[in-house]
Amino acid sequence: MDEIPLPTQLVLDAAERKGVKLEVVFFDQSTHTADEAARAVGAEVGQIVKSLVFAADDVDGLQPFLVLVSGANTVDLALLGAVLTVPRIRRATADEARELTGFSIGGIPPFGHRQQIRTVMDPDLTRYEKVWAAAGTANAIFPLPPNTLRILTGAVVTPIAAARPSPLDPERAGASSNA
Repeated sequence: MDEIPLPTQLVLDAAERKGVKLEVVFFDQSTHTADEAARAVGAEVGQIVKSLVFAADDVDGLQPFLVLVSGANTVDLALLGAVLTVPRIRRATADEARELTGFSIGGIPPFGHRQQIRTVMDPDLTRYEKVWAAAGTANAIFPLPPNTLRILTGAVVTPIAAARPSPLDPERAGASSNA
């Protein structure tokens, strides 16, 4: 790639300010979803970092929260609200996510946003030596160790993933998730 897109440059600059040099990989195909990203880099879906924006209405306006979750997991909204002590938290709309972070869904990086965002990280990401995160566009991602991800984002690592339904429990197997 000849010229680095501005959203990706913002991510690179944010990492460099903290002394980390990223190696961004660009693809001709989309890496918008965890499945697409995993296929593109030959990794497990669990190694893909989903950077999900949540929001809560506050007296000062919309309060953003970023959740870094393993690509194999979904977020338990009630658990997330309890962890953040925000009872009425919800997934941000695409427009809200872009306004709050400066990036579009599918390319939202874990850092480099237009404002500081309180961040929570799924401990399942720490099971891997290397994870992959979006680099500001829907076809650019970068690898890094989970601990470096935690440090760069200032994330609190705590369980926020929904319990996976057991194939032996038909009642739970039919349950759906919010994120």
